[in-house]
Amino acid sequence: MFLQLGDCCFHALVEGPPPTADMPPVLMLHSIGTNLHLFDPQAAAVARNRRVIRMDLRGHGLSGVTPGAYSMSLLARDALALLDALGIQRAHVVGVSIGGRIAQQMAAEAPERVASLALVDTAAEFPPPDGWQQRIGIVESEGMRGLVDMVMPRWVVDPSLASSQGLRRMLLATDPAGYAGCAAALRDARAADVAGRIACPTTVVVGDRDVATPPAAAEALRDMIPGAKLVVIPEAAHLPNLEQAEAVTAALLDHLDGLLPPHGMEGGLAVRRATLGEAHVARSMANATPLDAAFQDWITANIWGRVWTRHGLTRHQRSMLVLAVTAAMGKHEEFELHLRGSRNTGVTNEEIAELLLQVGAYAGAPAANSAIKIARRILAEEAS
Repeated sequence: MFLQLGDCCFHALVEGPPPTADMPPVLMLHSIGTNLHLFDPQAAAVARNRRVIRMDLRGHGLSGVTPGAYSMSLLARDALALLDALGIQRAHVVGVSIGGRIAQQMAAEAPERVASLALVDTAAEFPPPDGWQQRIGIVESEGMRGLVDMVMPRWVVDPSLASSQGLRRMLLATDPAGYAGCAAALRDARAADVAGRIACPTTVVVGDRDVATPPAAAEALRDMIPGAKLVVIPEAAHLPNLEQAEAVTAALLDHLDGLLPPHGMEGGLAVRRATLGEAHVARSMANATPLDAAFQDWITANIWGRVWTRHGLTRHQRSMLVLAVTAAMGKHEEFELHLRGSRNTGVTNEEIAELLLQVGAYAGAPAANSAIKIARRILAEEAS
């Protein structure tokens, strides 16, 4: 999608199921000289269970370019404006290199908007300033080709990989004015602007062979943020998202999972409420008797807390599977319950129609016909 936000037009991708109270969306901010596709492996994994938002930074990818020097505050406001345009009050923010520094600025300037930080190969400041000024001079006089031999050995361990060649193409496709603007923001960034102002849960990730923001810088960043954790990725340089995709994805999922309610009763109750609705769960708990109280607890802890919380399928997919299975088995009460709940998991009326057609093909016309009657009644009630 393309959105006009203030003085610039931004390109963004939104993927994954709708956010819930216990699972805010995840905003991913790429590095200088790349674009939102830097996060392709991580977005594919995270979007299975969460809403994922990626944006091309100002002057990068398909977003617009404005002249002059940018600042971290300007770039942070861009990201917050995107969240505003999407109606999102709070998000986990993941950032690589400059993206990680923008994420820090967001957490410092708008702490209520940032649920957590995952900071990948980044720092609070990026010395020396004259190094960035040198890069600005190169792109202004020679274009992006003048930087290739300088930055590629810093970005990856093995430049011969197909993914490394992809990064090289991203760099060459970056608008020189956009690169120069972001380089100015990195030149002027100071740790004092964010130190002592970040309090949200944070994981710092760094490649053990990163020379741009080395492990010592990551350790300093961890020590600057109370309670932050550090993850070191072996055989990784400054942009490990593609070269060490599995390790970066695992670190990100571990970070996000660690912020969820625990598996079992508490986690299951959160997922059950998010899927079936607060009112239904409250009624079920209030109406429990000695006969079924233990059964209600077992369902909550094991089905909702240990099955629905797994990464293998999204809540949207699990919701559709429950609808298909209960329709095929003729379990009409459960089908109705989960059909109403599917409004909270993003299942559309068109998907319900296709699902029931599939039930008819594989479980028989009578089963599908009964489910269709229930669905028509419930959807009519909702429409009215």
